[in-house]
Amino acid sequence: MPDNTAVHHEVGTYEQWLAARLDLLEEEKEHTRRGDELARRRQALPWVKVEKKYRFETEDGPGRLADLFRGNSQLLVYHFMFGEDFTAGCPSCSSIADGFNGFAIHLAHHDVTLCAVSRAPIEKLRAYKHRMGWTFPWASSQGSDFNLDFQAGCTVEQQRSGTVEYNFRPQDTRGSLTLDAPWALAISNGCGTDWPTYVRESPGVSAFVLRGGEVYHTYSAYARGIDGLWGMYQWLDRAPLGRNEPDLGLWWKRHDEYR
Repeated sequence: MPDNTAVHHEVGTYEQWLAARLDLLEEEKEHTRRGDELARRRQALPWVKVEKKYRFETEDGPGRLADLFRGNSQLLVYHFMFGEDFTAGCPSCSSIADGFNGFAIHLAHHDVTLCAVSRAPIEKLRAYKHRMGWTFPWASSQGSDFNLDFQAGCTVEQQRSGTVEYNFRPQDTRGSLTLDAPWALAISNGCGTDWPTYVRESPGVSAFVLRGGEVYHTYSAYARGIDGLWGMYQWLDRAPLGRNEPDLGLWWKRHDEYR
């Protein structure tokens, strides 16, 4: 655990605290109202029919994108970074997914299915899911273009050429091929692979709706756009010392790796 004994912070009276808290409260209310408006705009986006016939391997056998809805009319896909050559899932994605068990049942009662999708074979996903104690559905998109089409992965050729689209913008990934920072090596080594292989997978969330037997893509978000899904962040942002990111390097782990 970090040693925070040397942290210095302003100490004041309750009256000083309350005045500052009331100022902050007004900004928090504005932030909440802005978030409500952004949610309405997400739901107002036009729907785009999914024409390609993607195939998945699920724990119930082969299936199509429509099968991932599992009887509901709405589907939220978390693009979980777990490549074909990985031996374990991304630690960041794993931390985010730790919250899925608790609220997946609530989403299901609102006609929404939450499903993770990764390129690793279903056998690896099933074993890792058992290790983590998760119960939410997880499908393998191995052999399909699903991850590539929804900006959740790239090919070796795309990575080396620098022609990768992520977060709706072209990304030049060639610089990442030689990254040797200790934190990067710790992450990739923890997944049983090297850094270039690790970053051929990308995190994100995509939303779909099923109408009249047809699937429509309604929304996707990537990068900092999925911060809100990381429950640990939401709690740490309200803790006195925040996330402690700058000083701790690789400061998060899979939940069964903390000592």
